[in-house]
Amino acid sequence: MEPTPSLRHSRGTIDRSLGCRTPKGRGVSWVALLARLVAKPGKEEEVAAFLSSALSLAQAEAATIVWFALRISKNEFGIFDAFPDDVGRKAHLNGPIAAALMAKAGELLAEPPKIEQVDLLAAKLAT
Repeated sequence: MEPTPSLRHSRGTIDRSLGCRTPKGRGVSWVALLARLVAKPGKEEEVAAFLSSALSLAQAEAATIVWFALRISKNEFGIFDAFPDDVGRKAHLNGPIAAALMAKAGELLAEPPKIEQVDLLAAKLAT
């Protein structure tokens, strides 16, 4: 049986058989952020548009491995993003998406964003 093909990437190894990227051969040990946002009544579509518009900013962040904007319910939203290390996570927290979110929070959100720092245990990403 031949070994499973894999590709080297600056952020780790992409294992084609599993369809996931593992950081630098250490298994999945990325760090992540999980944010929950509650829109003010009548501001739901503005929050959705704001989150959608942030995609280009996330794509410009070299250390952001994955970034997802989520709609959980009519007025609840979320952001999930992962990074190869805490340096990348801190850079993101001090970057343009976080700054824009905090600048708009009073206008759009019913409560302050709940941002949790989490560790990723496993991941499946298509290559």
